[in-house]
Amino acid sequence: MKQQTLERQVSLKGKSLHTGQDVTLTLHPGAPDTGIVFRRADLHGKPEVRPVSDMVTEVERKTTVAHDHIKLHTIEHVLSALAGMGVDNAVVELDASEPPIVDGSARPFTTLIRQSGIVTQDKPREVFALTAPITITDGGRSIVALPHDGFRVTCTSADDRGIHTQHLTVDLDPETYESQVAPARTFTVYEDIEALLKKGLIQGGSLDSAIVLKGDKIISKEPLRFREELVRHKILDIVGDLSLAGVAIKAHIIAVRPGHALNARLAAAVRRQWLDSKSGKAKPAKAAEPKVQAPVGDALDIRQILNHLPHRYPFVMVDRVLKLEKESIVAIKNVTINEPFFQGHFPGMPVMPGVLQVEAMAQVAGLIMLNQLQGESTPKVVFFMSADKVKFRKAVTPGDTLEIRAKLTKVRGKIACAECECLVAGEPVSSADLMFTIADSGAEA
Repeated sequence: MKQQTLERQVSLKGKSLHTGQDVTLTLHPGAPDTGIVFRRADLHGKPEVRPVSDMVTEVERKTTVAHDHIKLHTIEHVLSALAGMGVDNAVVELDASEPPIVDGSARPFTTLIRQSGIVTQDKPREVFALTAPITITDGGRSIVALPHDGFRVTCTSADDRGIHTQHLTVDLDPETYESQVAPARTFTVYEDIEALLKKGLIQGGSLDSAIVLKGDKIISKEPLRFREELVRHKILDIVGDLSLAGVAIKAHIIAVRPGHALNARLAAAVRRQWLDSKSGKAKPAKAAEPKVQAPVGDALDIRQILNHLPHRYPFVMVDRVLKLEKESIVAIKNVTINEPFFQGHFPGMPVMPGVLQVEAMAQVAGLIMLNQLQGESTPKVVFFMSADKVKFRKAVTPGDTLEIRAKLTKVRGKIACAECECLVAGEPVSSADLMFTIADSGAEA
């Protein structure tokens, strides 16, 4: 795929959101490999800066970058429009420190880009495929980037009271971005307005440029453009802030109550991973196919597993046993989006609960003992007693194949202990030392 730029110069005038200044924004074509450059026409010498994550200085209700004496406020909507429309190279000229807010969305900027026209350049576009997942958390907020063949965003938006909760997944390309994301307007909570004004923010804000949430009501000068307009605007901000990584990426972004602070931290982490990959520091991405052992010795399919285990839907945590020996076992659990626990853990960011990884280890370890007791006159069942040295290292998400390993370390009568570990693509994700007991089927634990 080739790089793209604008065909001709185009301009837009308006009032900025936070400083309240009147400002003219002009988009110019950019040379190949220059990226998105901002030019301050109001400063001596018309200095230019190409903003990246290292320059972020403020993230409260906006993304501000600074380089030397040059400051740029609230650039996320312009960056989002350019990135969303596939423009790699352009000069954004401003005669103030902040672009116009216009209607609070990116649509005025995508319209401007359409007016200019988009042209293809001779140089190829660099698109970075993540070499490893990235997770950023802050209390109840989180944003995750997973390797993905495309660019997908899954987002859950909610205010502190949980009233206006919205969720959306969208696969982004220029057409989808322009129609489904760019028109979504920024929003704020009514009770926050006075405090923001006292901080010198939203000096140019009005119902012409934002949606206001008051209790369970949505106040706007025009009707909502989408039923999920709030979460669509969060996705708009993610696209803009993530462009500060300095490279287009292939990834699935999963965000829960994101904001500019989390977005900027993710952009910085992506940038570090990208630069490491260019310098040879990063490990190559692992193959998509899970690296599990081929069946050896006594292997069990799901029908045989169900003959051993008393568990049934939705609590069977083993799909196949690849290797079963006297004191050790290797099994797999295929983790799919259809797992019932993903509905609540978590909406917008599906992660396999750690407690269920421990349960999977316990079931697999129990299979060793149950296999040894075949032929007993009374059916047996394994009861999980305790877990020690439990560690969780990486998130397990839909599409992963969980490789579960267990090895008996001690057996005394009906009590047994095992060292257990879960892996995904050969990398450890969790581990624990488990203790369990064998009892007659139907007996109480």
